[in-house]
Amino acid sequence: MSPGPFQLQMSCINAKRRVTCGDEGDGVPVERGWARHGGRSCGAGGGARVSGRDPGGGGQAGFGARHEPCGACSTDIRGLCVRMGSKEVLRDIDLHLHCGELVALAGLNGAGKSTLLRAILGEIPHTGRVLFMDKEHRRPVLPRIGYVPQRVEFDPAAPISVADLFATAVSRRPSCFGMSGALRDAVLESLGAVDAARLIDRRLGELSGGELQRVLLALSLTPPPNLLLLDEPLSGIDLAGRERFYRLVSDLRRRFDMAVVLVSHDLAAMVDFADRMIFLEGRVVCDDDPPKVWADPRVRLAFGLDLHRHGEGEGAPR
Repeated sequence: MSPGPFQLQMSCINAKRRVTCGDEGDGVPVERGWARHGGRSCGAGGGARVSGRDPGGGGQAGFGARHEPCGACSTDIRGLCVRMGSKEVLRDIDLHLHCGELVALAGLNGAGKSTLLRAILGEIPHTGRVLFMDKEHRRPVLPRIGYVPQRVEFDPAAPISVADLFATAVSRRPSCFGMSGALRDAVLESLGAVDAARLIDRRLGELSGGELQRVLLALSLTPPPNLLLLDEPLSGIDLAGRERFYRLVSDLRRRFDMAVVLVSHDLAAMVDFADRMIFLEGRVVCDDDPPKVWADPRVRLAFGLDLHRHGEGEGAPR
C-alpha cells in the first residue's frame, strides 16, 4: 500500500516531536526542523528574532531576519555508542562540531553514518553524550535541528502540492482551507533561499529528483537551524545536480552560520566543498582536512582506490 500524501512531511522532519539526546536524561531537549525553541540560537545571532510568526500559531518563521555569525556555538559528542541487539554499530564516537562548519561524513555501507545522525537526533537509544553548548561553551542550550533523510516515501499520484506540504508543516490551519497571503509569502521566501520559489504550486509527484531535494532542504531550513543533518540527500541525482546542491548548501551554512553534517559517497567533491571530512567505520578512523582524509591509505583501501594516485581528475568512489 502506498503511504499517504502527508507521510512525506513527517518522515522528512518529524517537526514537532521533542527528543532528548544524552545519557539518562543528561542531554538537552532538541526540536527538529521548523519546531520553534526557547533557547539561544547560533544561526539567528545568539537569540535574535527570526522574522515571521510562530509556526505553532499558524505562521512560519522565515529567512527575513539578519543572521549574525557567532562562530563559537558547538555540538559536543562524547563517548557515543550504539548497540542494535548484540551488534555494536557505533563505538566511542568523539566529535566537536562548530557552527558555520560543513562536515562531510564518509564511510562504506553499514559503517554507521545514518545511525550517527539518528543518535544526534535522539531517535535511537545510545550511551555517551550529545551536548549543545552556548557560544561561551559554558552551558547547554536548546538547539534547532534540520534534517533531510536518505529516502522519503510518498504517493506521487496524491494531489499534494509544495504549498500544501509547507502549510501542513508550519501551520495549525488545515491545508484544505487554503493558505493565507502572509503564509504564502513566507513559504515563497523559504523556497527562494534554495532557488525553488517557482515550485510552490507544483505537485510533489511532478518534481524531478533535484527539485524535490531543494524543496526538502527548504523545509529543513524553516526556520534556519543551528545544526543541519543531510543523510545522502542526492541519491539518483546526476553529477551536475549534485555539484549545484553542494554549492547551495555551502552558501547556506555561511549565510546562516549553521553547522552542516553531510553524509556523502562523493569524496572527491567533498574535498572541494567541505571544511572537514570524517571517515567512519563503526568508529572515527579519520577526522581531518578533506585532502588529508582523501589521501589516507585506510580510506583509499576501503574504497578500492589507487593508493599512490590522488589528485585532480580522480573520480569519486562509487
